[in-house]
Amino acid sequence: MGLFDRIRGAGKETGLHIGDPRFDGWEVVREFEDVESARSWCDHLRDIGIPAELTADHPLDRFGRGDIYLQVPPENWSDAEEFLSNLDLD
Repeated sequence: MGLFDRIRGAGKETGLHIGDPRFDGWEVVREFEDVESARSWCDHLRDIGIPAELTADHPLDRFGRGDIYLQVPPENWSDAEEFLSNLDLD
């Protein structure tokens, strides 16, 4: 499988949910343009026990880039926001 085949299937391989209505009620904690960064931040939340998923309204481009949302259930938003704010590098 070549690079472009892997990127086209990035949703399946990275756990990115594309157009999935199950997460419509979840809150967006951060927005990303590349799946690698998004996955890293998502893993931080999962490591501390906060349920988190990566979603997108549309498939990523051939370089694995697009509008990617890190989402959590509404009841976990403030904990996730507080935790991630302390990780921000800005």
